[in-house]
Amino acid sequence: MTPRRDAAVATVLAGWFPMVRTDTTRWGDTRVKSVEPEVFLVARPELDYVEVARYLEDVGGQSWLERLDRGDLETELNDPQNLAEFAGRLCYRSWEPGLNPNVTKVRTDQGQYLENILRSLHGSVLEHVSFSFVLHNVSRVLTHELVRHRPGVAISQESLRFVRLQDIPFWFPEWAREDPELMKRATAMLEQMEEFQGWMAEHFGLDDEGVPFKEKKHKTSFMRRFAPEGVGTGLVWTANVRTLRHTLENRTALGAEEEIRLLFGKIGEVMRVEAPDLFGDFVVEDGSWVPQWRKV
Repeated sequence: MTPRRDAAVATVLAGWFPMVRTDTTRWGDTRVKSVEPEVFLVARPELDYVEVARYLEDVGGQSWLERLDRGDLETELNDPQNLAEFAGRLCYRSWEPGLNPNVTKVRTDQGQYLENILRSLHGSVLEHVSFSFVLHNVSRVLTHELVRHRPGVAISQESLRFVRLQDIPFWFPEWAREDPELMKRATAMLEQMEEFQGWMAEHFGLDDEGVPFKEKKHKTSFMRRFAPEGVGTGLVWTANVRTLRHTLENRTALGAEEEIRLLFGKIGEVMRVEAPDLFGDFVVEDGSWVPQWRKV
């Protein structure tokens, strides 16, 4: 990533995810761990410009890469956007006028080019551009809804068959935190569940010397049945830009579940920095991310 984009992403992250985390706390005088859903962007596209140059030399499209080198397409290289443009231009051999006799002029401004991609619903080229996130401290309520978005997605989720719960991290929305009686009863219930997890581990002797991992896994799988759907967990979620655009609109809509709505608002802010020409048409209205170009 370029220094300017590094700084921009750091600004977003500083707002959403402070370096000294205060989002994992104990609620009041209880032992309940109060958490906040978090987003970590852990992987993004990276173009091999040497191989791109070899291909362009073969088809006569060197001028496109020369514009990149001169900075004519963007002040700094943006690999996700360059990959989308590269895929689009390959479809029509539109690196420059004349390579395809049907093409007599081409858009040289990347922003205008990608806007035309969105406007013309040429969404297939966006499927080449994928980003990987760690979604941390998210509930099973959220992940049950997230897995409904399957095209263009890869998911690796923390397994509570293998990972034994020692506490029950839990996200409380603001309106719930403002209800003292609700919080008193909710945290008391969660404390009881945590205590039962500890009791079962001791009762089954899972930490005794020589217990086979197979037995630990068997009992841990049983123990997870006594954890609420709201327990905080984590996953790696990879999605291409076409899917990201659809899911961002769908899961920040006013009728969306409140936790997933919060999470995708954070994802949207990150993506607007990472690929502004692919997400710049979104307008945020009351927390809803509404695109100018739908069904790309």
